[in-house]
Amino acid sequence: MKILVTGGAGFIGSNVVDGFIGAGHDVVIVDNLFTGKLGNINEKAKLYVMDVRSDELKKVFEIERPDIVDHHAAQMSVPASVADPAFDAQVNVLGAVNILQCAVKYGTKKIIFASTGGAIYGEADIIPTTETYPGNPLSPYAITKQTTELYLHFYAHHCGLKYTVLRYANVYGPRQVPHAEAGVVSIFMEKLISGGLPTIYHYEEQPDGMTRDYCCVKDIVRANVMALNAGDLEIVNISSGIETSTGQLYRTILESLRERGIAKDAKFDNPHKGPARAGDIRRSCLDSSKAAKTLNWHPEYDLKKGIAVTVEHFLR
Repeated sequence: MKILVTGGAGFIGSNVVDGFIGAGHDVVIVDNLFTGKLGNINEKAKLYVMDVRSDELKKVFEIERPDIVDHHAAQMSVPASVADPAFDAQVNVLGAVNILQCAVKYGTKKIIFASTGGAIYGEADIIPTTETYPGNPLSPYAITKQTTELYLHFYAHHCGLKYTVLRYANVYGPRQVPHAEAGVVSIFMEKLISGGLPTIYHYEEQPDGMTRDYCCVKDIVRANVMALNAGDLEIVNISSGIETSTGQLYRTILESLRERGIAKDAKFDNPHKGPARAGDIRRSCLDSSKAAKTLNWHPEYDLKKGIAVTVEHFLR
């Protein structure tokens, strides 16, 4: 199949590109390189340096005629979305609509959409949270992701365009950049490797930090590959299903680095503490049992194994 991956030079997107190419598919990338990197791009993929909002996008579809679009391009920072909701909406909503219009016009069969679990569910009363839990987005970023899901439903109903929505937990792994809260694993690693002391943000009643569901990007890649031929018209959580505090995450990273002789000093046992930021959710953990049924997907990397793989990448 020919697959167009938006955001294919970014952290998650480039890993997904590698997975598709490894599975024998022909891959085209659209990325404006705003946060993506040329060094992430698989040499077997074809790159168009372009914003997903551009009118020129239709020319890419006209030339390439992709069977599948895997949509990862996004403004991905919750704090940035709070600071500038208009820009967030332009990229995440208008960009998505532009892709959907092109997909319908040029015969794309299916969209795989990288959505967000924790951000859409907000402060959920049920942990782990299933896909049937009503959306309660608490940031513009989450609003745009849920809005795109609704657009996908419209295009499926009105135009017959198939889709699979993958609601990711907090993704980490090789190629992650230290960018805002989305890159907490790489932020901690970069700080510790350089001898700095990271900050754990927390609410007063959660001194060890907010909880999240951390899923290794290698498991995310497998979910995207499996979604090529399964999960039509479904919304599916992709997660570890394990609730982990920021403090627990920090200690797992510190232990992995110390096994390699890094951050041995006792000062690293006591990271800085800071107040929760606008848009921070107290608890988030997703139930991925539906992914097992619809995609035959199960996470293969627990936190210790995933962090070890990520540390090895950072130390290259």
